[in-house]
Amino acid sequence: MRKLISCIAILQLSFFSASIFAQSEVQFTALPDPSAPIVSRHIYGHFAEHLGRCIYGGFYVGENSAIANTNGVRNDVVEALKELKIPNLRWPGGCFADTYHWKDGIGPKEERPSMLNIWWGNVREDNSFGTHEFLNMCELLGTEPYLSANVGSGTPQEMADWIKYTNHPAGSSPMPDLRKEYGREKPWKVAYWGVGNEAWGCGGNMTPEYYANVYRQFATFTTNWNNSDELVRVASGASSDDYNWTEVLMKNIPHKLLEAIALHHYSVIDWNNKGSATDFTEDQYFTTMQRAWEMENLIQKHTAIMDKYDPEKKVDLFVDEWGGWYDVEPGTNPGFLYQQNTMRDAMLAGMTLNIFNNHAERVKMANIAQTVNVLQAVILTDEEKIIRTPTFYVMKMYAVHHDAQLIPLQFQSPEYQYNGGKIPAITASASRNDQGISHFSIVNIHHAQSFDLELNVQALDISNFKGEILEASNLQDHNTFDQPGKVKPKVFKDFKLDKGKLSLKIPPFSVIVLEGSK
Repeated sequence: MRKLISCIAILQLSFFSASIFAQSEVQFTALPDPSAPIVSRHIYGHFAEHLGRCIYGGFYVGENSAIANTNGVRNDVVEALKELKIPNLRWPGGCFADTYHWKDGIGPKEERPSMLNIWWGNVREDNSFGTHEFLNMCELLGTEPYLSANVGSGTPQEMADWIKYTNHPAGSSPMPDLRKEYGREKPWKVAYWGVGNEAWGCGGNMTPEYYANVYRQFATFTTNWNNSDELVRVASGASSDDYNWTEVLMKNIPHKLLEAIALHHYSVIDWNNKGSATDFTEDQYFTTMQRAWEMENLIQKHTAIMDKYDPEKKVDLFVDEWGGWYDVEPGTNPGFLYQQNTMRDAMLAGMTLNIFNNHAERVKMANIAQTVNVLQAVILTDEEKIIRTPTFYVMKMYAVHHDAQLIPLQFQSPEYQYNGGKIPAITASASRNDQGISHFSIVNIHHAQSFDLELNVQALDISNFKGEILEASNLQDHNTFDQPGKVKPKVFKDFKLDKGKLSLKIPPFSVIVLEGSK
């Protein structure tokens, strides 16, 4: 029997009604295990596509902008993302990636050809933000780049040349010499490479059998300089519950050519009627939470397939697109996917990140969609203005889990019941870093019910606690450019530690992160 106990797995074994738990404590027991996995910092990754105002006006305003910038990259966005310690950034897409030809985005900007962005608004893309701008920005951010190569309309040679251009030393071949000519002698050493994106849809409408063969062809030519630095090749994975896609790829792709497989899942109420980002009912809120909770079952079932073909767990699972998706804000371009971000999104983020943490044995990267001004963004901008969203603050609070060892938690969650449906009201995850400090992230998604919690930490030798809480008056509360600080964390002190047991009450729709030390 496996020693590692996942709190989520236990959650699924037994649920009790919220009315019962309203009268008694939800009891957690921390079960430290030296064999527990490390929670990879890359779970907290981000995604930036050439979509709407994510790149232009979001990350990049150009060197001549009145907005303070470094080589065209907004200083305020860099400052905010450094607060999150973002570990990686995926670019240039998304659907855009499979129409993007990287050589159009290098060299003098006035000589770069433009293109039509057919996926997102049919707007002109002038290629002023290309490989140099992105990779230099990643250095500015202190984050690792994750490049999505064009498989849908590109060639293996095009991808192989991009790897040479970004990773090989000058003087070794024509591509790195061209990089030097364009102002960069030192290679960037990009480790993460997506071999296409959503090959089942906008990346080519391929069958899994066909894509597996295409992947094998592309991956064969993705070699690094003298093979001295390993590349992480990421196969375009399934959409939500397409388990056959994962089955075919794991069966048909030799694992010597495969380091990771992707998974995409969005928490969408209804693809034909997504609903407002800010004006939503309890029914819409509950449905969004149901869709978010599906991530637990998706990871369990996809990893079970991966375990069948890869019992040694050498192939990682990257959930490289996830988040909430609603109707665009009124008056904005429908192709730009600009939406506000409320406490509902904070609940979605907290629940999802807890799920990822608890599956850290196989989930090694995840990328919220998207970083700035698109979908469940952590940052919104308007000309020179910037706001941090509730999702931003959840990710900042959870940064304490980066590269820490998972602490399995045993507990039974009360149910959040609505209109015949039920999902766990409480999700949680915990970890201990290499300084011996433990962190517990707890989310209550219930729209109205608070819960008394008792956390048994006797096995951790903790004598001091401190905490933060993110809460609000209404689920619809959000930050605006007029009120940028309406929703933000505050110090949480309403707890009591007695004989190794911590007692507290978690309010409705709130996120608490606790830090315990000796």
